[in-house]
Amino acid sequence: MLKIDSKTFNPEILYVFDSEMVGPTAGKNHYHDFFELSILIEGQSEYTIEGKKHLLSKGSILLFNPGVYHYEQAFEGMYNRQIHIGIRRFSIDRFPRDFFPLDTTIVHLSEYEDAFFETCTEIVKERKERQSGYDIILKALVLKLMVYILRDKSTEQREDKELLLTDEKLERQQLVDQIKLYIETNYREDLTVNGIAEAFFSSPATVSRIFKEQLGESPINYLIRYRLEKAKVLLDSADDISIKETAHLIGYEDALYFSKLFKKYYGSSPTDYAKRPK
Repeated sequence: MLKIDSKTFNPEILYVFDSEMVGPTAGKNHYHDFFELSILIEGQSEYTIEGKKHLLSKGSILLFNPGVYHYEQAFEGMYNRQIHIGIRRFSIDRFPRDFFPLDTTIVHLSEYEDAFFETCTEIVKERKERQSGYDIILKALVLKLMVYILRDKSTEQREDKELLLTDEKLERQQLVDQIKLYIETNYREDLTVNGIAEAFFSSPATVSRIFKEQLGESPINYLIRYRLEKAKVLLDSADDISIKETAHLIGYEDALYFSKLFKKYYGSSPTDYAKRPK
C-alpha cells in the first residue's frame, strides 16, 4: 500500500453531494484543478473520459485527477444516483499534490467493496440529517473512502510511476506539508512569516514562495482561513460562547478585527452566523 503521512495528511473537502439523474440528459465536457471522486451507488451512466466512452453501473468508482476531461450522459430510460466529492491539498507518498496515484480512472473494489459502500450510505445519511458537526463527520468518512481504495487488492501495483516526483520536488512538497502542519498545530499563537521561516531554518521569502506555489495562497492567508474554520466549529458546537471568547480561542485578541475577517470571508458576522437556525 502507498504510504500516507498521518501527521500531514489533512485534505480540504471542497464539496460532498449526492445526485440523481434520469435520462435523456448529458453534461458538458470539463475538468477540475483538484481531485474529484465520483461513485455510482445506483443505476447506470455513460462517462466519456479523455474522449473514450465507458458504460458504467452501480459499484463503479471514478478517480478524476486534475486536468482529466470528462462528462457523463444518461440515455432514455436510464437512471443513476451518484456521490461526487471534490478534494484538494493532499499528497500521497512520492506523488504530486492533489493527484490520486493510480494509473486508472475507473476502479471496482474487491475486498473492501462492502465497507466502501457502507461508508457511502453513511455519507448520504449525514448529508440528509445535517446534525451538528456533520461536516466534520463527512470529512472523516471521505478519508475512509480514500484509504479503502488504496488498501484494496484491485489497486495493488497500479501506481502511475510516470507521476513520481524527483527528490528535489518531493523535498519541497514535504516542506510545505510540514509548514502547513506547523500552522495547524500553532494557529492560536502569534504566528508570522518570519517566525515560521525561522522554525524551518529558511527565509521568509522562500517559505512564502514555495507555500504559494504548492497551495495557491500565502502562509498567512492559510492561517486566517484555518482560524476562521475553527471559529465556525466553535460557533456551531457551543450555544453560549461569546464572540470575544471565540476570537481568543482561535488566536485573535481583538474581537472586532476577528468579526471583520469573519464577515469578509463568510458574508455574515459571527454573531449572525451563531444565531442562524441549526
